[in-house]
Amino acid sequence: MATQPSDPDDVRQSCGTCDGKTPHEVCVEIRTESEKEENAEFSREPYRVVTCTECGTETAMRMNNA
Repeated sequence: MATQPSDPDDVRQSCGTCDGKTPHEVCVEIRTESEKEENAEFSREPYRVVTCTECGTETAMRMNNA
């Protein structure tokens, strides 16, 4: 379950693999962190997922870290 990706021409971020600012797709995904099936419904967390459109490198960061 994810939001619609942004337009790659709108988001330019630094990419460590490409060594510069490149277009990126950004979306929010709900990911399940528990590997145990009986606890899966309680371990879903939002992640900001950024993908470089030049090299394909993906970075995910949990959004609600305290």
